[in-house]
Amino acid sequence: SVSVVNLLCFLAIIPLIFSQKVTPHGLLEPTVETPVSPRVSQEEEERKKIIDGQYKCFEKMNRDQPYNKSGLYCNRTWDGWLCWDDTPAGTVTWQNCPNYFPDFDSTEKATKICSESGQWFRHPDTNRTWSNYTLCNFHTTGKLKMAYILYYMAIVGHAFSIASLLISLAIFFYFRNLSCQRITLHKNLFVSYVLNSALTLIYLIAVVNNPDVVGRNPVGCKVLHFFHMYMLGCNYFWMLCEGIYLHTLIVVAVFAEEQHLHWYYLLGWGFPLVPASIHAVARKKYFDDNCWMSVETHLLYVVHGPIMAALLVNLFFLLNIVRVLVTKLRDTHRAESNMYMKAVRATLILVPLLGIQFVIFPWRPENRLAGEVYDYIMHILMHYQGLLVATIFCFFNGEVQAALKRQWIQYKAQWGQRRRDHCSMRSTSYTATSITEVPAFMYHHDCNSEHLNGRHTSEDSELVALKTGETYA
Repeated sequence: SVSVVNLLCFLAIIPLIFSQKVTPHGLLEPTVETPVSPRVSQEEEERKKIIDGQYKCFEKMNRDQPYNKSGLYCNRTWDGWLCWDDTPAGTVTWQNCPNYFPDFDSTEKATKICSESGQWFRHPDTNRTWSNYTLCNFHTTGKLKMAYILYYMAIVGHAFSIASLLISLAIFFYFRNLSCQRITLHKNLFVSYVLNSALTLIYLIAVVNNPDVVGRNPVGCKVLHFFHMYMLGCNYFWMLCEGIYLHTLIVVAVFAEEQHLHWYYLLGWGFPLVPASIHAVARKKYFDDNCWMSVETHLLYVVHGPIMAALLVNLFFLLNIVRVLVTKLRDTHRAESNMYMKAVRATLILVPLLGIQFVIFPWRPENRLAGEVYDYIMHILMHYQGLLVATIFCFFNGEVQAALKRQWIQYKAQWGQRRRDHCSMRSTSYTATSITEVPAFMYHHDCNSEHLNGRHTSEDSELVALKTGETYA
């Protein structure tokens, strides 16, 4: 399984970008070379895995019973990467590829041939026993290409998210008549998204795409990782705040008008400090790898656990909201059915917003093609989530659209009024200086002809209606 938040942190593509393999003697060199820089910590981790696998293999060979079948066979052996059991002559045995290297696909198969003479197959070039690991990294080039595609998808997605969220925040702060508790929660959610996207961009560009920084292992990259984990938690807990508010508004309508927002601030900005701080201290003490980039540690669950709990609570809220709305839809009169149906549809649209897709699809499929489709879908849902939130909560919001429409009408009316005033002043000046040369009817045929045609009536009345509407709002 693949941790959801590991994907969100984009750590899943890091090994593909900074991978290096160690090839034991007697085995085929990788057929595809990745143009990447080596990392000492990555190489040491790979060697540890190989040594551990060798130790377990020798233990297994000593523990297993001797071969008791008739006929020739190939002796059990350790080939440098995998452990092979006694195999009858003239057969081909196989097992899953090892997970030592980032560019090895553990769902592919490694094979080893036992010849008719009861000897393991020897490679004609080296005359050494040889296991076929070709398929293990056969798709390395494609995987590396996909990793870079996902990398740039994340860059573009977070850039679009930041732009759309900043526009939405400007709209919410500019139109004061939109201010209410719900919009206040939206503002905090948007700010958390902006900060999370900004830190993610910095992390991807300054750390993930910079092997020199990872090799130096400065304190700054670990501090950046801490704030990245903190803002990641804030992002999901402000999602939880939105779910709690929505649930209270629809299900517990008694408290809908008077909710205490300081509890939301404490949950959204305060609580994520706890798991982020615990993770940083534990990581420094027990798993202090370079820039804390490795995902091969259970310490990540200190941050991932509360986030998954928040997502599950939001899932409960969503299901309960849908249940209440469907119940009201059945009990209400036909005239109100459309209103509740729209509410149900709007609630279902919030599924990506509340992060429920991570609970429903928490594991990456093992199949290569299905895994690639999964990666594309999940990265779109994750890295473009800020754009989705801004679209649902701001750009598709009826109140926001009405406020923007009123502002646009007011701007057109004011611009039209300034244009008429400018034309009127210019015409008056021209008439005063050229009264002896220009007939009177020519003046009336110019800009003031709009007054004679009655055009000013519709624009002035529109302006009056706009001002009246703004006063009412």
